[in-house]
Amino acid sequence: MTEQTMTIREMCDAYDVTPRTLRFYEAKELLFPIRQGTRRLFTKRDRARLTLILRGKRFGFSLEEIRQLLDLYDTDGPAVQLERTREVAQTHLAEMQAQRAQLDKAIADLEEQIAQGGRSLATMRAGASEAA
Repeated sequence: MTEQTMTIREMCDAYDVTPRTLRFYEAKELLFPIRQGTRRLFTKRDRARLTLILRGKRFGFSLEEIRQLLDLYDTDGPAVQLERTREVAQTHLAEMQAQRAQLDKAIADLEEQIAQGGRSLATMRAGASEAA
């Protein structure tokens, strides 16, 4: 590895991804490594883009959303990219919060059902021991 480029193996090790993942992102036009024969050399720009791709995936962004947001940097500049990223992130945050609220309710309901089942089981066992 040089300061400027990394091999596919170095990228995999540094970002905990597979070569297949990197090739997939390249095919989806998210990464643009330098090609030297069959070798791929990833630049600082590719590394920055991969960091953003992985973060976006963790936050639930689709690859198409990520691609569009990354492309804004080159076409409209960083301010427009940041503004649009904030808008998309706010939408995803609202969706995640709604999912969390639904999950919290489901957890509370399940906890109550388990507690109710435990009480019913205790009552049944108490009745069985009195009958014996």
